[in-house]
Amino acid sequence: MTTSIVVIFLIVYLGMLLGELPYLQLDRTGVALLGAIALISIDAVTLTDAAEAIHLPTIILLFSFMVLSAQMRLGGFYDWVTEHLAALPLSPPQLLGALILFIAALSAVFSNDIVCLAVAPVLIGACERRRLDPVPYLLALACAANIGSALTLIGNPQNILIGQTLRLSFAGYTAEAALPVALGLAGTWALIAWQARGRWSGESMTAVAPPSTANSAAIAFDSWQTTKGLAVAAVLLFVFLLSPWPRENVALTAAGVLLMSRKLHSNQMLGLVDWELLVLFIGLFVVNHALQQTGLVAAVAKDLAAAGIDLNRLGPLFVVTFALSNIVSNVPAVMLLLPFSGDPLAGPLLALVSTLAGNLLIVGSVANIIVVASAARRGIRIDWRRHARVGVPVTLMTLAICAIYLWLRGQLNV
Repeated sequence: MTTSIVVIFLIVYLGMLLGELPYLQLDRTGVALLGAIALISIDAVTLTDAAEAIHLPTIILLFSFMVLSAQMRLGGFYDWVTEHLAALPLSPPQLLGALILFIAALSAVFSNDIVCLAVAPVLIGACERRRLDPVPYLLALACAANIGSALTLIGNPQNILIGQTLRLSFAGYTAEAALPVALGLAGTWALIAWQARGRWSGESMTAVAPPSTANSAAIAFDSWQTTKGLAVAAVLLFVFLLSPWPRENVALTAAGVLLMSRKLHSNQMLGLVDWELLVLFIGLFVVNHALQQTGLVAAVAKDLAAAGIDLNRLGPLFVVTFALSNIVSNVPAVMLLLPFSGDPLAGPLLALVSTLAGNLLIVGSVANIIVVASAARRGIRIDWRRHARVGVPVTLMTLAICAIYLWLRGQLNV
């Protein structure tokens, strides 16, 4: 049975690496779900064990913040605030800095993927009107969304998983992440501004294609729905910071309040929930649980420690988190490495490194993919080389800042 479990695990993580399985119409979510089904089918995991393997607080918190982000999007908040930001009388470098701060702040509270999905088309249109090359701003959007989401335990899926599994303090984690994130955002602005110097104008770039009907309809600003969403978000942050109440219970209650609307139909709200991501989490919970039960993970970790690579120490954990996040994506990497998070700073390290690693390549995060796809729909080509000119140095810089921060605290030991 152990051999079968290992084979299924390896196939699933091959799917995480490739994004699909050859000859099958499966994406990462389909691969993870099929892996869980296979384990249950061969009785490697019982239905009861599979249900218990799913970390329900993480799923609930993810769902709740997807509902909150849907509220903000349907209220027209993202469109309205992006348009007003772009209309400010700022120079191109100043506008870039304002955009980075704005996106980082939104991504720390709302889903960074939904922020990019909502902001990218509006940002392109605003750059076109100001005759600015949108590419530096789009790359800044993706980088700032990833970096900003590292600030809190609700900024992205992997941070939610880490925070809920390890029961990290919301305020304590934010205090740890604040300096690396702030320095990373400043460095990102400096790098992109330096690369774009003297080439801010969009006159020489490829002509922007007119948006398709499906993507051009701006969502009208609704002050009541936006105020409602912002008020709920403020209450959630207040409770998370100052109350011992379970975060998942409070967030689920907030989602229920938002779903009770006389104007926004529940099918609109639930239609913006990323159900595929939730299923991905469920499938990976089952697959990783099955592997843990074989005892192989503990045996491999023991052999690595004997060879001088002790994943319970922050130095090796830092390197392995970065590598795995770019091989199999950050969520699967975090699930694999959570058992080695006994050190008090292992949780913050996992959250920061797995998130910051997402800027390296286009496929490193969903936020990158969303921004590049939105640009392509408007006739703007951002290939992997163009993205890497920003993504690679931003990733190396932000990870170096994180490593130096931990080293200065005397915690990053090899």
